[in-house]
Parts: sequence; structure tokens; C-alpha cells
Amino acid sequence: MIDIKLIRENKDLVKENIKKKFQDKKLPLVDEAYELDLKLRENQQLGDNLRKNRNDISKEIGTLMGNKQIEQANQKKEDVKKINNQLLALDDENVKLSNKLKEIMLIIPNIIDESVPIGEDDSKNVEIERFGEPIVPKFEIPYHADICEKLSGLDKDSAGRVSGNGFYYLTGDIARLHSAMLSYARDFMINKGFTYCLPPFMIHSDIVNGVMSFEEMDAMMYKIEGEDLYLIGTSEHSMIGRFKNQIIKEEQLPIALTSYSPCFRKEVGAHGIEERGLYRVHQFEKQEMIVICKLEDAMDWYNKMWSYTVEFFRSLDVPVRTLECCSGDLADLKVKSCDVEAWSPRQQKYFEVGSCSTLGDAQARRLQIRAKGDDGTHLVATLNNTVVASPRGLIALLENNYEEDGSIKIPKVLRPYMGGKEKIEKK
Repeated sequence: MIDIKLIRENKDLVKENIKKKFQDKKLPLVDEAYELDLKLRENQQLGDNLRKNRNDISKEIGTLMGNKQIEQANQKKEDVKKINNQLLALDDENVKLSNKLKEIMLIIPNIIDESVPIGEDDSKNVEIERFGEPIVPKFEIPYHADICEKLSGLDKDSAGRVSGNGFYYLTGDIARLHSAMLSYARDFMINKGFTYCLPPFMIHSDIVNGVMSFEEMDAMMYKIEGEDLYLIGTSEHSMIGRFKNQIIKEEQLPIALTSYSPCFRKEVGAHGIEERGLYRVHQFEKQEMIVICKLEDAMDWYNKMWSYTVEFFRSLDVPVRTLECCSGDLADLKVKSCDVEAWSPRQQKYFEVGSCSTLGDAQARRLQIRAKGDDGTHLVATLNNTVVASPRGLIALLENNYEEDGSIKIPKVLRPYMGGKEKIEKK
């Protein structure tokens, strides 16, 4: 959510930003917000004048009462009643105006960074850099679900009977490899100086509204029936929500946290749920990183954070690339975002395994997360990034470490988490 001052002082900038995001239907909202804000400020001035007038009359009443001029005092009291009624009506109007303004401000997208490429959708995202040589072996690499099933590691049929499409059982060494990767991701981030956290997996609606747009919420979140609770789609939600209405001492910044959680997503939209595989599912697990810092430090942290994900996957012998998200592919709260994509030797193309974003002060403004320093109190910047999400990360690991005999080579960094095991082979 942007600052209303930006609309007061530079409506054209806000409108141009909306055009860059190809959301022209939202352009009238800027003028509507401007008029609502103007009316609220006019009402504020009117209210101040009425209160001053009431105070002046009250003083007159005191003087009249002291001089035994009861009739004149009673007339003045009627004037005070009229002013009080005017103020009550004004307060009611201001509540309606404020609610409408807030509703609009939650829809107007955040101002994107100047470096963001302009494009309508993810087809216009721009490759930044590749890390590791993308190799296509001479032998055929099976579909990842087939690899898992041959190694007695996947049961989607039973999951379908138990929970429906989009769920799965991981078993045996494949399940262990999945957990090993997440445990390694935890320790990897701890070694980078991040504090490890286990957050709540359900959050209230005010936290949901604080961390994401309405469109994202409708497409992603599962609501608990009869409760003001939602299942998290990523631990970023509850991790950022932890600081709602908090004033942080500036010397405590930056706050760098890494969190584990299961994640639950409806996955409503064009992509749909994958019938056989594990690429797009309703439930997965993720190691996340979250940073709260000064606004001026946000871009430095952004570049550090995506580089950690690249380093993590390269340590698993997985080639990756970074992809700059274009304006039309950015969620409304984001200032800048890039995806980390892993190489798929089976498909001979890259696919997304992580996403890094800086949101400026948008979430902080919605949730009132502030820092206090020598120069006063100010909003902070929030950032988030995927270390690894599995089973999507597991797919990249399996394909890039698949051997011709059908076994899976376990990367050296994961072997301590696998009891020293070097390969997963068919039993």
C-alpha cells in the first residue's frame, strides 16, 4: 500500500505506475482516492473549526452563568448541542470516507523500482544470469513421478483416495531425501547468520490483508470454516505478521530470519493442479528467508538473498538461472522481484524453484511495523525469498542427479543428513 501523500502530491506518477503494470482499469481509483482524501481533510478542518467554536461558546456560557444571565446561557447551550450534532454527523461521514479510502488504497499497486522491465506477463520476464552448466545426458531421464515410483518413493493414488487430487505420499529414501534437503537448507541459512524460526501455520484475516493483495488471497488461501483463521501459503505471512503494530529499535535492524513451514495453496488459475507429478500441488514444505531492514538497505539485502538461493542449489549440483520479473508479473505489493529457476535436463529448460522480493514499506504500512531511531519513527522495508520449496526442489535434485542405472546420486552436502548414504537405488 502506497502513502496517500504520493497521490496528493503526484497523481500522475501513481497513474503511470498503474499503466506500467497494465492495470488501466485501476486508473480511476487514483482520482477517487484523491477526492476522498481531499474531502476528509476538508472535514477535518471543518471539525476543528466547530470544536474551536464550541470551546469559545462554552467559555461564554461560563461567563454568563457567573453573571446570573441564565436565559442567555441556555440559548448558548442550544448552540453547543447543534454543534455536537454536527460533529457526530461529521464523524459518521468520516468513518465511511476513511473506510472507502482504505479499501481503494489496498487495491492501488505499489510503486515498482525503476530497474523493473516493462511487460504484460511472465513471458516478458528477462534472464539475468546463469550459474552452472546445463547438461543434457546421453541417456533418457524419466518423468520425476516415475523416478520416485520406481524407487518406491511416491504414492499419489492413495493420497488421491485420502485427500484428493494435488496431494501425495512420499516414502522411504525419497521422503528422507526431501527432509534432508530441508534440514540442510535450515543449517545453510543459520550459517549465513539468519535466526531459525518455527512460525504459526494459521493466521488471522488482518494478517492476510497486511501481507498480500485480495487477488492473491482468493487464488491462494484456504480458510478455516467458522474461524477467523487461514492456512498459510508461505511462512512469510506469519513471520511478517509477527511484527504487526510493533516499534523496533533501529539498532536491532536488520532482522534476518529463516523459517520452516508446511504451505497450503488452492492453486486457482490457469496453471491448475498436476495430475501425476509434484510440480504444482496443494501442500508442500518450504524453508524461507525474511528480512526487515531500513528502506535504504533493502536493495542490498535483495541482492544478497537471491544469491543465497543460487548458492544453495549449486551446492546440490543443480544448474540455475535468475530471471527478472517484469512489471505485469509483479504482485501488487512488490517493488522488485526475481525468480530462481533450476535446470530440467528432462525437459531441457529451466523451471521456477524460488522467488525473491522486496516490498518496500507496503507491508509495513498495512501492518504498522516501524523502527525508532534518533531521527524519529519510520516504516521499515520487508523482503522475502525462498531458500527451497519441496517437492519442487526435490524434482530439480532428482533430475540433475539421476544416473543411467536409475539410481540417484546424493550430493555430498546432503549425505550427513542421509546417514552417510551416497546413492538411492532400487531395492
